Amino acid sequence: MNGASVFVTLAVLAGVFGDQLTVLRSPQYVNFRSGKWPLAGEKIPDLVALTMGFSVREDLDWPGLAAGSLFQRPRANALIAVRGIDSLDLPSNVSSYPLENTVPFTLDSVANSIHTLFAESTPVVLQLAPSEERLYMMGMANTVFEDLPVTLQQIRTRLSQEGSVLPSLPLNSLSRNNEADLLFLSEIQVLHDISALLMRHKHLAKDQAPDLFSLELAGMEELARRYGTDSPQFQDAREILVAALQKFADDVFGVYGSNAVVEVVTVKAFETPLTRKSRSILEAKQIELARRYGTDSPQFQDAREILVAALQKFADDVFGVYGSNAVVEVVTVKAFETPLTRKSRSILEAKQIVSF
Repeated sequence: MNGASVFVTLAVLAGVFGDQLTVLRSPQYVNFRSGKWPLAGEKIPDLVALTMGFSVREDLDWPGLAAGSLFQRPRANALIAVRGIDSLDLPSNVSSYPLENTVPFTLDSVANSIHTLFAESTPVVLQLAPSEERLYMMGMANTVFEDLPVTLQQIRTRLSQEGSVLPSLPLNSLSRNNEADLLFLSEIQVLHDISALLMRHKHLAKDQAPDLFSLELAGMEELARRYGTDSPQFQDAREILVAALQKFADDVFGVYGSNAVVEVVTVKAFETPLTRKSRSILEAKQIELARRYGTDSPQFQDAREILVAALQKFADDVFGVYGSNAVVEVVTVKAFETPLTRKSRSILEAKQIVSF
């Protein structure tokens, strides 16, 4: 549990006056200046890295962030992406900046910095997009968030269980029987559950390694497509979203003892579709077997036997289907030299190649 890393990222797509970056919470030693300096959308990962005290390849020529402390770094950073919303009634005392050329971005570079600089720790990285059922977890995230509902079906089931947010929400024109409404409400449930799990595992905030969470929400975009931005459903959802974001920010900031940055990026529409590979929760749990039980454990040995049998059957099936005109290879790697992100690796990077 020591050295756990958690980084929280909140991006809401479409700001109060167009695309915007809004800083809901930040420690006093992370100094965001008052002003309306535009920030290029592709520089958001660099900005996040700098707030965490990491270096970036190119200097960020942006006056909105002052030089930070050399001796203090936030223990967490939060950024949520909510697509399709063009105004949010966020507090007037927060710092907001216009975004230019808002293109799809990921926080892979920040996650890599965490893994590289805190290699002896067990980092927590959680990146989640419920609408696309896209999930990526590493380290302690596999333990703390293993029961977090991640598919739409799981989240919708969660809405009918104890701890559901539905009884506490002013639904008004929203209906739990409509698909677009359910997607939005499911994402509010995810925000609630992540906050609840963080508050239950406050020990994560006591180590020195920073923490990473990235959420991408599309519920507002679906509501706009279904009902229109002037509809009662869209307006009711906007009020619910603002309250949920503020509570999420307060919860994260509190858990980390005022040592967290919580950002909201509002973007009405990305200029190009966001596509990226992700690791399923099943794959993440498989990787965690060795870390949780050890390579000499019965669990690891049993899993290895099952895997060998499954690979052999898969190879036989493929070879048979293609009339003995197929090559089936298995690459075994004990550990990559750098943290594995969603970027694909070539077969040449493998430590061993086995052909059936």
